[in-house]
Amino acid sequence: MMVKTALSGSSTIYARPGDPLAILKEGTVIPAHPLALDANRRLDPVRQRALSRYYIDAGAGGLAVGVHTTQFAIRERGIYGQVLQLAMQTVRQWSSRQMVMVAGLAGPADQALAEAETALSLGYHAGLLSLAALGGRSNEELLEHCRLIAQEIPLIGFYLQPAVGGSRLDVDFWTGFAAIPDVVAIKIAAFDRYCTLDVMRGVVNAGAEDRITLYTGNDDHIILDLLSPFHVSRGSETITLRFAGGLLGHWSVWTSSAVRMFEQCKRAVTDDDLKFELLALDSQVTDCNGAFFDVANNFGGCIAGCHEILRRQGLLEGIWCLDPDETLGPGQMEEIDRVCAAYPQMNDDAFVRDNLERWLQ
Repeated sequence: MMVKTALSGSSTIYARPGDPLAILKEGTVIPAHPLALDANRRLDPVRQRALSRYYIDAGAGGLAVGVHTTQFAIRERGIYGQVLQLAMQTVRQWSSRQMVMVAGLAGPADQALAEAETALSLGYHAGLLSLAALGGRSNEELLEHCRLIAQEIPLIGFYLQPAVGGSRLDVDFWTGFAAIPDVVAIKIAAFDRYCTLDVMRGVVNAGAEDRITLYTGNDDHIILDLLSPFHVSRGSETITLRFAGGLLGHWSVWTSSAVRMFEQCKRAVTDDDLKFELLALDSQVTDCNGAFFDVANNFGGCIAGCHEILRRQGLLEGIWCLDPDETLGPGQMEEIDRVCAAYPQMNDDAFVRDNLERWLQ
């Protein structure tokens, strides 16, 4: 039996030296960018810039803007372009370091195409495509939509868990999706090991393991995803896939600590001692995520929970979301208190405290 390992550094037409998509291909930390609002639930540009500056200085390799954590309702409020522009301007003005910028794309074809055009005009490098608005469509209808959008912008697939608006997508869908030439990555945020394996099988079925880079969005298994090899059969071959990085709402908080964990995971792939040490950390990170994402209330407070951590650090003024009904779930504040006390080594409060005034200027 032949064994083949898909390496994250394999070349594609998009991953040329100096191209930001090469950063995506190599694997990096990409926080899903929250939305900073004032008490009137209007965009707070000062704190929105401060968040971007925080992620840049924390060592993130990119930002994902206009995604679930940014709140899909920015489209209804007419501030999608403004939010994307603010993040891109901040990255360009705050640091000379190259970063990969990912724009969330959503809605039916006309809307997704218009958002792709907006993102490209602002200098974004790839689009993370949500299919949440297309629930109930057949695989072929979904794939035709994806092919259309991929003609406009390098595409990142997005397996969003049903609890927050996603749909179940089978192996056949992911096989067809991975066959689209302009797909550069897939973010798996199914929060389900069976669904995660469906994506892996689809990529291997399509023979796309060297072209498509896998990113974990499984906030409940971050460390385990980054450490685990996934073995998938194709005929007489066994293909080994790995997650190259993470594009995560969880990484919108305690981000400098997340960067350190990510670097440890990269080293641990060839260091068994370090790997076992990190495996013990996996359950602790998952415990924190359970509190931040309000698992006890079926993820109802997942965005507000991240906001609460950022509020405690002073990065946000409050936990307001665009939807007044979107807030912390029953008992969630106590759960956040518990994990903050239980895992003080995971926060980056000192890093934020030392830089907050500068970020807010």
